[in-house]
Amino acid sequence: MEVLNPDLQLYAEKHTSPESDELRTINRDTQAHVLMARMLSGHLQGRVLSMISHMIQPLRILEIGTYTGYSALCLAEGLRAGGKLITIDINEELEQKVRHNFASWEDKIDYRIGNALDIIPRLHETFDLVFIDADKVNYSTYFDLVIDKVRPGGFMLADNVLWSGKVLDKNPDADTRAILSFNQKIQHDRRVENVLLPIRDGIMMIRRLSL
Repeated sequence: MEVLNPDLQLYAEKHTSPESDELRTINRDTQAHVLMARMLSGHLQGRVLSMISHMIQPLRILEIGTYTGYSALCLAEGLRAGGKLITIDINEELEQKVRHNFASWEDKIDYRIGNALDIIPRLHETFDLVFIDADKVNYSTYFDLVIDKVRPGGFMLADNVLWSGKVLDKNPDADTRAILSFNQKIQHDRRVENVLLPIRDGIMMIRRLSL
């Protein structure tokens, strides 16, 4: 999914702080045993997520799309004392693996299995940071569901917003059209300011404004 030149990608990774042993194990296990392993955030993006979380020092994080738990652990590294991360995923088949990966973080991570479209409206939390990395066709809906749950000045991150460069295709497929629509939606929403970071497959960084 990387849009960066592979040699530059490798150079960036070599000049980025390493993964923890715990994250490295999850990375290798996912690559070896889980379908569509490219969905894993990986070393460089994982360190970016961790760095952003440390900068914000959130008390509450929401993640939409858990996969094998790698990104959740990266984000949780920056939680304030007493902080909590809620992560939602619809894939029941990975639940046992993910709960194993979260074993030493049970006091900080609330892992929920189900449809995020049903779960998010029932959350009565105010979030400092939200990470969207789930089905692309619902990106705009996820944004609409969470924007009022993000504190003014809080942040949202959306992954895969360059969609392997397909955002430049002249005849985009359904997922690409959804990403294009989401990117346009964010660009023109007066409640937020945003920057599209060309990291890995693209991360849209969004800050909710105080209006």
